[in-house]
Parts: sequence; structure tokens; C-alpha cells
Amino acid sequence: MTHTDPMVVDFPLRKPGVPFPPPGYADYRQHEGLVLSHLPNGDRVWLVTRHEDVRSVLTNSKISSNPAHEGFPNVGATLGVPKQDRIPGWFVGMDSPEHDRFRKALIPEFTVRRVKAMRPAIEQTVEKRLDDMLAAGNTADLVADFALPIPSLVISALLGVPPSDRDFFESRTRTLVAIQSSTDQQREAAAKDLLRYVGRLVEIKSKWPGDDLVSRLLATGAIAPHEMPGVLMLLLIAGHETTANNIALGVVTLLTNPQWIGDDRAVEETLRFHSVADLVSLRVAVEDVEIAGQLVKAGEGIIPLVAAANHDDTAFECPHRFDPSRSARHHVAFGYGVHQCLGQNLVRMEMEVTYRKLFERIPQLELAVPLDGLAVKYDGVLYGLSELPVRW
Repeated sequence: MTHTDPMVVDFPLRKPGVPFPPPGYADYRQHEGLVLSHLPNGDRVWLVTRHEDVRSVLTNSKISSNPAHEGFPNVGATLGVPKQDRIPGWFVGMDSPEHDRFRKALIPEFTVRRVKAMRPAIEQTVEKRLDDMLAAGNTADLVADFALPIPSLVISALLGVPPSDRDFFESRTRTLVAIQSSTDQQREAAAKDLLRYVGRLVEIKSKWPGDDLVSRLLATGAIAPHEMPGVLMLLLIAGHETTANNIALGVVTLLTNPQWIGDDRAVEETLRFHSVADLVSLRVAVEDVEIAGQLVKAGEGIIPLVAAANHDDTAFECPHRFDPSRSARHHVAFGYGVHQCLGQNLVRMEMEVTYRKLFERIPQLELAVPLDGLAVKYDGVLYGLSELPVRW
């Protein structure tokens, strides 16, 4: 049966004082069919909130990731998925078979075996950050001093980027993912800065290759030189911002649920529980398609809400309870289908190592502010904390 009277709701931008995921997501899931909303520019967009429906959307050949299609949803002019004429090589904005060429070239860099080989270097990076924190005193901002530097240093080492450029990448990425505090002009400038930098990096690695991902990709020839900057910019952003948010949020969750400290299953549950990339999977129907009994016409935008799917009580019992003993591997925190996050093995490794080392080295760690006083990011595509004051 096709539903003709959809529920219409405000676009789910995060708001101060409203928990995440928003309580309204549960109401959306109870409504038959899909939920209709409007982007900030007024365009209609369908919100998908049930776990089964989200996975269906992310694997449906009638639904595209390509922003060149009419009706593709974007939160703002410089937010969302850039078109290929703006940033060539931004492969998450491609459909098969074009997308498959990039994924095939990159998969060997993120296998379980390759990531396992990176563990000693990741552990060394974490230990060094902890040494610096402990030497500085008995307080820290765990975002600036720990959660952000670690994934940034790891992805920089993987790509062959000097660690001294970490601040450059972090500042430009923060500008790119901010919804309200950054203007379109500022985001455009930040994107150009990153593209110029990675373009120079590709030139350097072409002349003087090393033992790094960029050099290995150039050697295969699978990705054209003009596409490489877009690929690397995507990896840099995805490789540190989302991981940093997961690390910081996971630490808070473990501090408030200390019985799970030291249990590696906390990693998977943290990914599900926080679902930091709620608004990242943007799609558009390229043919008329029925989703959950709702007719979505060609040219209509679709946003599968990751946090809503991961808190669906038909897929996860008592989803608002943090419970690492549950089987949570079917969550969609990394997406689903052909666009599932390439770096998920690396993210899991970084989270596991950071939690284990942090609580081993600083077992008396505690929050330095009340839980409800934490600085939550309300102005960004990704959910997270802007600061995390701790003491020991």
C-alpha cells in the first residue's frame, strides 16, 4: 500500500538542550511509510528512520549517491557531497561502476591484515600523547589533547603527511563540517586549501615515492593524478574527524558506565550508540521507487538517518541503553552496501587502543565538569564534543 499522507517534520538539525538522537526519531519510526521534511533551502526530502528501510535504501539501485542528479539533497551550498567537476575523485559521490574502481584500489590499504600491522605504530602514537598529557599536569581537554591528535597523526602517517601539518588539517576540516559557524565562502576557502596541499603532496610523492598510501596508489595507476587530491582529501576528513568524535564520546560513556572499561566490545556498542555520522548518507531517487510503502518519485531527495536506524528497537533491544554485551555488528554507523566505510577496520583499531591505553595509564580519570555541562557540537554535520575537560 502506498501512503499518500506523510508525516511532515522540521529538518533534524541538532539543537541545544535536545538529546541525541532526538526523541522525535522514535515517533518517526512509528509512522507508516516515510517522514517528509524540508532542507534549509526549502527543498523536500524524505527521511528514512527504520533500520530495515535504511539498509534497503543504501543498497537500492534506483537510489543514487551522485550529487549531479537533480533533486540531490544538500544542507548548504558547500556542505554535503561535492560534484566531480568541483572535486574530482570524491568517490562517495559516485555510483557503480565508477565508484567500484576507487574502492577496488583502496581496499588493500584497509584490510584487517594491513590494519593489524599498523597496531604497533598506533600504540606508540597513543602512548606518546598520554606521556605528554601526564607530563603537563593532572587535567586536560581530552578532545584537543587526545581524541583529535591521535586519528589525525595516524591518517597523516598512513598518507605520508608530515605530523607538523596536523593543525592545518584539523582547522580546515572543522571549518568544512560546521553548519552555522562557517559561511559558504569560508568552507570553500578551506576546501581549496586542502586540495592545494594534497595536490602538492601528490606531486612530491610522484617524484620521491615512499612507503605510504599515496605512493602505492600512484604506483598502481588505478586512480588518475587529477583524481588523487579529491581521494586524499576525503580520506583525511573521514580519517580523523569521525574517529575523534567516537573516541571522545566513548570515553564519556565508559566513565559513566565503568563496568565496561577494559571490554573491547565497548567499541562496537559505542559506534552504534552514538552514531556520529547521522546526516552523512545523502541520496536521491533516479527512478520512482517504493520505500516502506511510500512512493518516492524520481528526483526526490532521501536521507537515511543513521542514528534513527541504530536506535530502532526492532533491530536492537532497549537501544537507548549502552550494552556492549549485545550483538551490535549489524549497526549502520559505517553505512551499508557498496558505500560502507572503507576505513572501518582502522577506526575500530584506533578506538580499541585509545580506550585500553587511556584507562590503563590513567585509571583514576574522571570528568572535570558535570555530564550535562559538556560542550556538545550542535553546529556540525557530525555529532561530537568540542571539549572534554578531565582530571586525575
